[in-house]
Amino acid sequence: MLTDLRSSKTLNNGIKMPWFGLGVFKVKDGSQVEKASKWAIEASYRSIDTAAVYGNEKGVGSGVRDSGISREEIFVTTKLWNGDQRSGRVEEAFQDSLDRLGLGYVDLYLIHWPVEGHYKASWRILETIYETGRAKAIGVSNFMIHHLQDLLQNANIVPAVNQIEFHPYLQQPDLVAYCQEHNIQLEAWSPLMKGQVLKVPELKQLAKQYGKNPIQITLRWLLQREIIVIPKSTKKKRIQDNAKVFDFELTAADMALIDGLDRAKRVGPDPDNFSF
Repeated sequence: MLTDLRSSKTLNNGIKMPWFGLGVFKVKDGSQVEKASKWAIEASYRSIDTAAVYGNEKGVGSGVRDSGISREEIFVTTKLWNGDQRSGRVEEAFQDSLDRLGLGYVDLYLIHWPVEGHYKASWRILETIYETGRAKAIGVSNFMIHHLQDLLQNANIVPAVNQIEFHPYLQQPDLVAYCQEHNIQLEAWSPLMKGQVLKVPELKQLAKQYGKNPIQITLRWLLQREIIVIPKSTKKKRIQDNAKVFDFELTAADMALIDGLDRAKRVGPDPDNFSF
């Protein structure tokens, strides 16, 4: 399953998604994101995760096109922003993203946040977009169990992915179990706790033991838990180093040690209490 950067998970609709990708949150559009995308693809990454609100879809598209790798080999994710849900611009927002990317289609399109009173209507439009083939898979982000239960009451398509905040200090076991039960693949954003994993004593100790760094230990732990990861970096060496997680395996005891670090502690916004 986890042999290299091109290893993939088959989603619930049969589409294959790489286990490991590059996140580009807060990466500037233009040369910065173009370079990061290019370096990642050169290092054999085959997945890039962006969003309309990141403001860098255009640069991601340029980086993919300039990589020399065929479009079909690169898995590109983008997301529907909250304001477009509230204003009912879901179809238009998707087309805007598609135009900025300039890649012909999106591999995965996500509802970025569960905007109360709007996400169910948004999902119906995502289903229509999916049926046209312009998005190869559709899913959600930051959805808790009650959001998913509400969505599934009327949905014709079960989300392929739920991208959530997930890291050693926030493991959300009930949500993990629910998604596994409904064949919704989990993907972790902020897997490195905004860099805080570098200070966790247990992760530092494991890093010493395996000849790795705490970032690599954390990413390997997530992969062994069958959670897709998209660590962000704009530095070429860091992009390369982050991906050096396929040449070792954590023991069951060491997996359990990291599992035991859960504090139900967020580093990002609460999906049940956000105002943007």
